[in-house]
Amino acid sequence: MESTMPHVTFIHGIANKPPADDLLRIWRRTLADATDPLPLGDLGVTTSLVYWADLMYGKPDEDLSAHEGVLENTPAAVDASGGDTPPQPHNAEEAAFLERLRAEMTALSDAQIEAANTPAVPAQPQGALERVPLPWFLKKRIMNAFLRDVHHYLFDVEYAPAGGTPVHIQQSIRKRFIDAVCHADVSRPHVVVSHSMGTVIAYDCLKRVGGCAGVDGLITIGSPLGLDEIQDRLQPEWTRANGFPRARVAKDWVNLFDRLDPVCGLDPLLANDYRENDAGVIKDHVVENGGAWRHSATKYLRQPVFRDSLRGMLGL
Repeated sequence: MESTMPHVTFIHGIANKPPADDLLRIWRRTLADATDPLPLGDLGVTTSLVYWADLMYGKPDEDLSAHEGVLENTPAAVDASGGDTPPQPHNAEEAAFLERLRAEMTALSDAQIEAANTPAVPAQPQGALERVPLPWFLKKRIMNAFLRDVHHYLFDVEYAPAGGTPVHIQQSIRKRFIDAVCHADVSRPHVVVSHSMGTVIAYDCLKRVGGCAGVDGLITIGSPLGLDEIQDRLQPEWTRANGFPRARVAKDWVNLFDRLDPVCGLDPLLANDYRENDAGVIKDHVVENGGAWRHSATKYLRQPVFRDSLRGMLGL
């Protein structure tokens, strides 16, 4: 008889990360310590993590305090700590991709502030938004880490950190995702929770990879999937009219974004870009993470709408 014990598969985002076991523990504890606790283990929910930072970085980030949330508004806590040099294109197509994406990321600050204060944005009220600019050296590290990680994945670059054996990044991460989702111990309902670049990986695998098992729900937080440059690389499987991965997502897709999150881009709303039979079915929710660094995964995990969405998908 098939088990009915709920399961969550997490996927992390850009830049270096703590070791896999530590990162999963931090995320689970963040949910358990929130104002409205969601202690997955106590509720009988099993968890796993698709970890890929080791394919990009030679040594895990040992500063666990930053990821625990103690220092989340300081330079040490920025997800892109340890950010690398920008990627080098191998051909004209890659160069054009990087140039367009860099231009869009560089232009985010003023445009996001303006959009955040425009009532026409169809989102929940967020209140008065503070403008807390990140220092340029942090913006540069964030952009370099984002460009490098997304470029190496979408173009399946053969790469290894210093001293490592090069592998094809997209193929290797896809295999890790499929192994996690299709693992014999994974029971239902099964929900994938993805952050940042992890949302691109989750969507790519659920929509474009044959042999990937289905899940019951998908939650994306701080997702760059609204960026045109990324959508262009997801074709031909992605189309605006039928971009929802219904063949492998049985129920809901919930998307959370902060309008001052520098990775969400100029278009953080996904319901209009990943439609089903030309109908908007994704549930977009705007949140306010606070502070200078709005992209923090643990800040998203503390949001009440995140915990409510996860509870509903897991049937808790």
